[in-house]
Amino acid sequence: MNLQESYDEAMFAFSQGDFSLAIDRLAAVLAAEPGHYEAQLALGMAWYRLGDYPRAIAEGHKAEALRPKEQLVHTNLSLFYQKAGDKVTAEHHGLQARIAGWREESQAAKAGTPAPTAPADPELQMAKTAVPAQVIKMPEKFPDQPWKKNKAGPPGGG
Repeated sequence: MNLQESYDEAMFAFSQGDFSLAIDRLAAVLAAEPGHYEAQLALGMAWYRLGDYPRAIAEGHKAEALRPKEQLVHTNLSLFYQKAGDKVTAEHHGLQARIAGWREESQAAKAGTPAPTAPADPELQMAKTAVPAQVIKMPEKFPDQPWKKNKAGPPGGG
């Protein structure tokens, strides 16, 4: 079996939810070719799916070493750190993912190609700001400084 077939089997196991088998197959691919970016990226996600966030983070950083400016690497690391409870580092990688996304959009615009699309998996998409359910209507007129006392005194000269 060649390297591509081994990788395909690993990804099939991943797609079927057999993350342990996927990890074994991905590790074999990486043993044969340590620079296989897609296998490294998938290995981190497989550990994440098993709930082993420290291993997912470690594998995610190996993918980062292969492609430090890749948006998906930082999106994954942000997710892994968030689930591990390290929100500061999660935010750092979230920002790195956004920067990488802007870089990709800029390069696509210069090349005249369509910009990359967001990942289909909702867990991998960047968080969006909540839109308020209703629009708040501002009053048309505000009172003129009601906290100040009337210095002229009460009407009628009292």
